[in-house]
Amino acid sequence: MSNNGPSPDEIRAIYARMVLIRKMEERLSADFHAGKLPGGVHLYIGQEAVAAGVCANLTDADKIASTHRGHGHFLAKGGDPKSMMAEVYGRENGICKGMGGSMHVADISKGIIGANGIVGAGLAITAGAAFAAQLDGDGHVAVCFFGDGASNQGVLMETLNVTSLWKLPMVFICEHNGFSEFSPSATVTSGEIADRARAFPMHVNVVDGNDAVAVWTAAADAIAHARSGNGPAFIEAKTYRIHGHFEMEKHMLSRPYRDEAEIEEWRGRDSIPRLAAHMIEAGIASDSDIADVEARTLLVQYIRDHIGLTGTHIGCDTSQCGACVVHVNGKSVKSCTTLAVQAEGADVTTIEGLATGGELHPMQAAFKENHGLQCGFCTPGMVMSAVD
Repeated sequence: MSNNGPSPDEIRAIYARMVLIRKMEERLSADFHAGKLPGGVHLYIGQEAVAAGVCANLTDADKIASTHRGHGHFLAKGGDPKSMMAEVYGRENGICKGMGGSMHVADISKGIIGANGIVGAGLAITAGAAFAAQLDGDGHVAVCFFGDGASNQGVLMETLNVTSLWKLPMVFICEHNGFSEFSPSATVTSGEIADRARAFPMHVNVVDGNDAVAVWTAAADAIAHARSGNGPAFIEAKTYRIHGHFEMEKHMLSRPYRDEAEIEEWRGRDSIPRLAAHMIEAGIASDSDIADVEARTLLVQYIRDHIGLTGTHIGCDTSQCGACVVHVNGKSVKSCTTLAVQAEGADVTTIEGLATGGELHPMQAAFKENHGLQCGFCTPGMVMSAVD
């Protein structure tokens, strides 16, 4: 089975989703190291192309199960960023009422049946969801994200067996990020993971997990295969985990288990700038379009999705001037990255920049060119609506 790849609009949407995941995870990293989070977090930085490329092929009625590194899957499937962030903070307005935390984000309305702190546990859960979809006969599929470490759990073989035997509409997504917690995969995993699936009658593919277009294409084939009643499909997406197993590890490990040169090498293969370069080369987007996606993610998404988190800074994230005015519940409140808005559930309507002089920051310039949606940081007389 083959397809022609994602459309330009689909590629732009995938890129925007990847940037959103990256910025959310970077924010959580910063908040953790600033001592603001109630617990540890396992970040998805470096693997964004996998979740975004796969979930772009799914509907809300399709189900996904995730892992302890599940923020990216949640956001890629359309989960609400504000609700996810509140959940990580343990707040009552979190997606699981603050009871699940970072490793247990779920939203049944979006088909996100749950992340899981138990390695490999999502496999059997997803098989159940696939069985339900088969019984319903509605053409929906169930997708399980799991890591190379989970591929060594016995439940993988059990699930491969029963889904192929019953021809369940399940898609296995193995995110081979190079590590099982603190152990390099080569030290704990024998052979090729995809070969384990090839022992069964199912569609199998190995893909560059840092190539968003390749992931989308492979996922489209696998999902179409499963939807058509042909049984399960398996994708091994080879990628890399840029951050550690979790953010606290440097404070507890006696020595590093990988060197900085390896990390920097993989930074050079980062899926986000790689997709941006592809978009520019293919004429899908311009440099200013790319800058605008990041600008909107940093500001519009941030204000719209995170207002209500008491003590969260809102603004441009550049700390250039600290002189912006945010209108909260009809009142003007001076705010920027240097100040906090204590506004639980506030209605943010507009943000105005005050004249402070100086050249436009690139992010500000991107807003200026953004179809009339303008930000006035350092430039008088320009107003940006914070509500789409």
